[in-house]
Amino acid sequence: MHRVVALVRPVQSTFELGCAVEVFGTKRAGVPQHYEFEVCTETPGLVPTSAGYAMSVSRDLSTLDRASTVIIPGWAPVEAPLSDGVHRALLRAHARGARLVTICSGVFALARTGLLDGRSATTHPGRAEQLRREFPRVRVEQDRLYVDHGDVATSAGAGAGIDLCLHLVRHDHGAAHAALLARHMAMPPHREAPPPSAGDALDGLLEWAGTRLGTSLSVRAMAAHVGVSPRTLARRFAHHLGTSPGGWLLSRRVAEARALLEHTDLPVEAIAARVGLSSAVNLRRRFRAQLGMTPSAYRRASRVS
Repeated sequence: MHRVVALVRPVQSTFELGCAVEVFGTKRAGVPQHYEFEVCTETPGLVPTSAGYAMSVSRDLSTLDRASTVIIPGWAPVEAPLSDGVHRALLRAHARGARLVTICSGVFALARTGLLDGRSATTHPGRAEQLRREFPRVRVEQDRLYVDHGDVATSAGAGAGIDLCLHLVRHDHGAAHAALLARHMAMPPHREAPPPSAGDALDGLLEWAGTRLGTSLSVRAMAAHVGVSPRTLARRFAHHLGTSPGGWLLSRRVAEARALLEHTDLPVEAIAARVGLSSAVNLRRRFRAQLGMTPSAYRRASRVS
């Protein structure tokens, strides 16, 4: 069993903690349980919460020594420094191979360990500028739902914490299991957040292209629509979206195929044609590459009740 430990502190946000509990700590009939979930704090006892009640936490920081994943579900106030004990415990956990994960403002605690120096990270958009100012060695990507480096991972707002946790489940146990869990949670298996500034910077191209997925739309045609060369378009995509035009187009086509598999009974061949992937063979290949499963397996997993 993979042991997940959440590190809480007064005053603890109940929603951020709840995101981790829902994904890693809730038993559900028909869903294999792959995780053990625990909560610890620096000083065991009653920990005040943002909801106005106190929760009893009996485990101390030594619990982090047994964790495979450590979650920091928010950090309030964000200006609060790390105590020497918490600082040492987090670095010790990381040094022995534990994965350190933050939800929303929890990134401020992780940044204080130095483990994010020279790396990209995200947080709630309302805190992005503060994070950038206080930790100039951290590359803040405020338009990302989450950023995962393998050993450390950060999420944006509290809701994006669920997206990050489901992403970690996909990494640990495969896309089919994550889709099954998401279905039981009434959540989308995978959610994307295009940067809000990208639409303007790309002159409405994303919306235009999104309505033409079922056509033989090419990168050259996309570039022609905004009056630039394919090379210039590639630079704009890399700057604003962190991907290539072709990569974005493929991702949108697969996302549309997922929606059709979830909500219609169309044959796989018909779905492939509707999203511009030409054939069922091509759709299966793209699904395996991006999601680790076939379209038919995805449809079955998404419809488990």
